[in-house]
Amino acid sequence: MPHASTPDPREQPATAPEPRRVSRRRLLLALAGATALSAVPVGTARAHSAPAAGERVADLLARLTLDEKTALLHGATDPEGLGQAGYVPGVPRLGIPPLRLADGPAGVRVRATATALPAPVMLAAAFDPGLARAYGRVIGHEGRALGQDVLLSPMVNLIRTPYAGRNFETFSEDPLLSADLVAEEIRGIQAEGLIATVKHLALNNQERDRRFVDVRAGRQTLHETELRGFEAAVAAGVGTVMAAYNKVDGAYATENRTLLTDILRDRWGFDGWVMSDWGAVHSTGPALTAGCDMEMPGGAHYGAALRRAVREGRIDEAVVDTAVRRILSVRERFGLLDEQTAARPERDARAGARLALRVATAGATLLRNEGGALPLTGRAARSIAVIGPTGSVPFVSGGGSAHVVPDAATSPLDALRARAGDRATVTYALGEDVQGRALADAGARTEPARPLDPVDVAADGIWTYEGTLTTTADDDWSFFVHYGGRRPTVTLDGEDLFGAGVATYYTGGIGGRAADGLTVRRADRRLSAGPHRITVTAQGGAEGQRFRLRAANGATRSADVAEAVAAARAAHSTVLFAYEDATEGRDRTSLALPGRQEALIRAVTAANPRTTVVLNTSSAVTMPWLADTAAVLQMYYPGQEGGPATAAVLFGDVDPGGRLTQTFPLTEDAHPTAGDPRRYPGVNGVEEYSEGIHVGHRWYDAEGVTPLFPFGHGLSYTTFAYERLGAVPVGDGLHVGFTVVNTGRRTGIEVAQVYVGPSPDLAALGIDQPHRLLAGYRRLRLAPGERRRVTIRVAARTLSSWDEARQRWVLGTGRRHVWAGASSRVLPLRAEAVVGAAAGAEVGAEIGSR
Repeated sequence: MPHASTPDPREQPATAPEPRRVSRRRLLLALAGATALSAVPVGTARAHSAPAAGERVADLLARLTLDEKTALLHGATDPEGLGQAGYVPGVPRLGIPPLRLADGPAGVRVRATATALPAPVMLAAAFDPGLARAYGRVIGHEGRALGQDVLLSPMVNLIRTPYAGRNFETFSEDPLLSADLVAEEIRGIQAEGLIATVKHLALNNQERDRRFVDVRAGRQTLHETELRGFEAAVAAGVGTVMAAYNKVDGAYATENRTLLTDILRDRWGFDGWVMSDWGAVHSTGPALTAGCDMEMPGGAHYGAALRRAVREGRIDEAVVDTAVRRILSVRERFGLLDEQTAARPERDARAGARLALRVATAGATLLRNEGGALPLTGRAARSIAVIGPTGSVPFVSGGGSAHVVPDAATSPLDALRARAGDRATVTYALGEDVQGRALADAGARTEPARPLDPVDVAADGIWTYEGTLTTTADDDWSFFVHYGGRRPTVTLDGEDLFGAGVATYYTGGIGGRAADGLTVRRADRRLSAGPHRITVTAQGGAEGQRFRLRAANGATRSADVAEAVAAARAAHSTVLFAYEDATEGRDRTSLALPGRQEALIRAVTAANPRTTVVLNTSSAVTMPWLADTAAVLQMYYPGQEGGPATAAVLFGDVDPGGRLTQTFPLTEDAHPTAGDPRRYPGVNGVEEYSEGIHVGHRWYDAEGVTPLFPFGHGLSYTTFAYERLGAVPVGDGLHVGFTVVNTGRRTGIEVAQVYVGPSPDLAALGIDQPHRLLAGYRRLRLAPGERRRVTIRVAARTLSSWDEARQRWVLGTGRRHVWAGASSRVLPLRAEAVVGAAAGAEVGAEIGSR
């Protein structure tokens, strides 16, 4: 079973009151979660009847008018404006308070500052469900403290393509790992009294065309891959489910009765409410009757249109009552139905920071470490060159709904200097300019001469400039506008330089915001030598604003690289920070590092082969420069404590505890969605999941493709050996035992993994199966020389497949191979075990790997 680490009470926020009314089902789920991960039975197809509403809910439903009912089914504008994503007004006449809903994949996203936790993909890299619960508790506590009632998280869509813009917001390419982690995070969030929302049901695995792409996936694929995490969320008692933007088999997810009623409610027994993603409702009757209870963020379809449909007899008011009952029942369960709700706790920023640091070090993943380049010791720790923009500016989070503004964040440069001490020399070079420099410093002259860096525009004022910008040579230019209000309009030779769809707009990470908080947009142009017509118009708005216009070109880039090379050559060791700036709403267009970072890495490693590359990236990147480096440390988007965490790992204060939850491909054309536009991004609005159940590492095994780094890969500063594998049938599952030994000289972290091969009996029935599937894992901390016997329980569900013909789970019986090791491709131990009895036996097993 996955190791359920017990969260350190010193790293937990102050306990918030539990919801005042707790259903018997939720209490049983909570008790089960306290003793066993994912140990709640979830049978196969079964009838489901809605639970009897509490007396308070029944009384309210009888007294609510139609106008009041529909007002509870859609969003509106918050009169208090706390900066959260959504708001549903209350019914003062009946004492029903309003409901506030905040984004929160990596922290609570409101106007106030909050703890910026590492991205969920970094949390997942720890392979530690107990840590996921602690992560959820911090977010749950802060959400309540910051005036929120519903958290629009966690996201559990699988990492299917490395291009997807929100891969950092979710957990993994693996269904089992994702299911374990989402269940525990939800338990943590809701233990603090905040309602969790699992999203996005279903198959929302890309940002490109997400609002209309029609995803086609077979039922076996759906149940065995994408839906497993959502089913685990329901078993954990999640309060709400968010329906996705995209279509599934021809119907929008918000109108998909198969998903929202047949599977979610009737098969799994979900008793919460379903809300739409923001702007994802396209109809009134079809969406409501399919099972989408709440339209967000407004009421275009569930407001006046719904009331009119009921009054005209096109929709039975009983359908409205069902949706209202579901919403009120969850609110009652969490004590959110009365004006005198449970007192909100105080925010505990220190506890949040401790947990952020703990997650960042636990998820830090060492991909390469040649010749013991890390940890930095001796001369390597006393003479360091730090290079790259994310070395001096903390890369806290990605863009979109996951972007959180923390109280403070220390840069890696400052953290490295503090850790190295006064006797060490730690220098810095930019290497890659992502925000530009003054036009004159970039070799551009404006006539008439007028300062454009900075410009302060008075409140309600308009500032304009018309003139020429003269360049001295043909070159590739990058222009940057930094602004604090409405984006200034800049035209160059008559073209809107930063217009929508023209400029590169980073909404999070390193590229989207300057050090003083101004928003940044960038536009790249090839300019010939000579004069170019330029105009600038900026509006001050109600409060006035500051803006600046900056630039970079080939000459400045060459100078930046030369400075970085000189710094690297002068130091004993180099730490080069590379980045990729991902955001909601946009997929990546390449797996290569953006800009000219690859050339920078090659130049720096040529000058100093003792170079460690630290990656602040959302997902997999290709690494044609890998062999030139001494070490590569994957730090993802590490949150507000990313700087100190990076320093702690580089200096060996902690062992790098992370392992890859997604496979890194060797090249752009060697991954599951490469080379077939029907798989990604889709053709004529239709996308086919033709890889079937072979998602992520399963595809690499099925196709015999060698990855750059396999699923589960990650190095320690010590070494481990595996011994004495045995697998014995227990019921319809397996108990897999083996010994792990720390053969090195340091205490270290190992994530031991168990994989299981296909069932010969299911193969005989023609049911497709993975060549190897992840069946369980255990995070271990071992002292030098320590050996530990590990037993992992593989559940019957993990050993089962979805039978399309019978529309149910069937146990994969017969003699099956079992492997144990350190990744999906490093499996030194192999055994066999006989599973179950009759082929095709029906399964009603728990989710998870306990």
